[in-house]
Amino acid sequence: MIRARGLRRRYPGFELKLDSLEVPAGRFVTVIGPSGAGKSTLLRLLAGLEQPDAGVVERAGRAVFLDQDRTVLERSVLANATFGLELAGYGRRRAAAAVVPLLERVGLGGRLAQPATRLSGGERARLALVRALALRPDVLFLDEPTQALDPGNVALVEEMLVEAHRAGTALVMVTHNLYQARRLGEETWFVLGGELVERGPSEALFAEPRDGRTRAYVAGEMVY
Repeated sequence: MIRARGLRRRYPGFELKLDSLEVPAGRFVTVIGPSGAGKSTLLRLLAGLEQPDAGVVERAGRAVFLDQDRTVLERSVLANATFGLELAGYGRRRAAAAVVPLLERVGLGGRLAQPATRLSGGERARLALVRALALRPDVLFLDEPTQALDPGNVALVEEMLVEAHRAGTALVMVTHNLYQARRLGEETWFVLGGELVERGPSEALFAEPRDGRTRAYVAGEMVY
């Protein structure tokens, strides 16, 4: 599904370095690490939203990226939800038929005609997730998809991600919530200082991390 080799991405005072990485089809990967470690940069490189200074990323299938901004267009809730499908060639009615059940699922079914710009942050997060999942991507990249959501909405978003995973979508998700990373991820990556320090099955990485830096981080110590 995704293969990366020899990746380098340089900014003033920071460099992300990744020699080799692979995400098999259908895998659920969670990415952890302190702020500024390079998690979002890695995600954007894998998704093709940034180009590396060196190295190559190979992707197969349809990829969708869901960022932290939860951007909405100055259109109705329904028009926002169908936007991706219409770009993919769906007619308006077919696109609406695909997204309305999802909007109902996230509590927005009664607000189809409302301007999306009037939604709360949590509602925008749910709308953005519907827009992404409606495309039925082969791989979905997510940068803190439950950030600042209340527990009920976190549970709903997680449930929908798990369902997408069971249906065959690969997910690569950045999260600061270690409990969430351990609970959802089949595999977890620990990123620190622009390097992939450790990766492995989530339960094993959290229960018996091999690297001392990983051990310190999952124990709740601050690592820089």
